[in-house]
Order: sequence, then structure tokens, then C-alpha cells
Amino acid sequence: MLSDEQITTFQTLYKNRFKKEIGRQEALEQGTKLIRLIELVYQPMTQEEYEKVQERRRATGDLET
Repeated sequence: MLSDEQITTFQTLYKNRFKKEIGRQEALEQGTKLIRLIELVYQPMTQEEYEKVQERRRATGDLET
């Protein structure tokens, strides 16, 4: 559940980005869906995984040093 302050912030961000005002209920629904999406997609990386990615990028020339 989003707090009143978070809903207001979401409304402001939405208006700034899309030039359209949305009501509190729509902001609550969209904000909640956004949070849920992030929870499903975001997977933190361990230091070991990060180092492997960096090694792979160096090997393929993808990483500027």
C-alpha cells in the first residue's frame, strides 16, 4: 500500500513525464502495479556475479577501461 505522500509524488512524476494529471485512485493503482513489476523483475546481483559479468565484458571488449 502506498502512503498519501507516495501517491502525491507519483501523481507529480506522472504529470511531469506525461503532461497529464491523474486522480488519486489511478495513481494508487498504477503505482502499486509499478512496485509489483519491480519486485518481480529486480534481482540483486552478488559481488561474485558482478565480477563474472565484468570479466565477460572485458573478454568481449564491451567494457571501456
